[in-house]
Amino acid sequence: MIAVVKYNAGNIRSVDYALKRLGVEAMITADKKELMAADKVIFPGVGEAETTMNHLRETGLDEVIKNLCQPVFGICVGMQLMCRHSEEGNADCMGIFDVDVKRFIPENQSDKVPHMGWNTLLDTKTNLFKGFTREEFVYFVHSYYVPSNEYTIADTNYILPFSAALHKDNFYATQFHPEKSGAVGERILRNFLEL
Repeated sequence: MIAVVKYNAGNIRSVDYALKRLGVEAMITADKKELMAADKVIFPGVGEAETTMNHLRETGLDEVIKNLCQPVFGICVGMQLMCRHSEEGNADCMGIFDVDVKRFIPENQSDKVPHMGWNTLLDTKTNLFKGFTREEFVYFVHSYYVPSNEYTIADTNYILPFSAALHKDNFYATQFHPEKSGAVGERILRNFLEL
């Protein structure tokens, strides 16, 4: 069973629709036992780091997610909340990835924040990107980024190079939205489901 974490963040429905397109009926749940029993867990998110992190702490979901042993996939704010700290609301996050989330600082007039739209994945690693033979385009919407670090398994360049995807142990995460990234995103979701 695939579980999608239900909490106060948008975008859960579009992840559910993307999974349905792959023929997968996911369970959308905030139930700790169901999350722990799932074969795989997806932790999507669109929202603000501090508010969302407060909600996860109040419900105890932060401890549940941190202690999951099956493959876990964080998306967008989901990825950022898996890091140590976010400049968005000066929030302490879950600390799965020992790295901080920074705000984009425009360097010139043409740098728009948020970074919004299609951009290229560079230097992809691990089975999350199995079958990639060239640089692929995926869809981003974010004002905060994770610098490239030891957990980075794909980079993207916007204002500066940053982590498009992270991996540590059973935890995978993408800054971009695979559920909005067409066939490329579907392949990434399928790769995750096959891990």
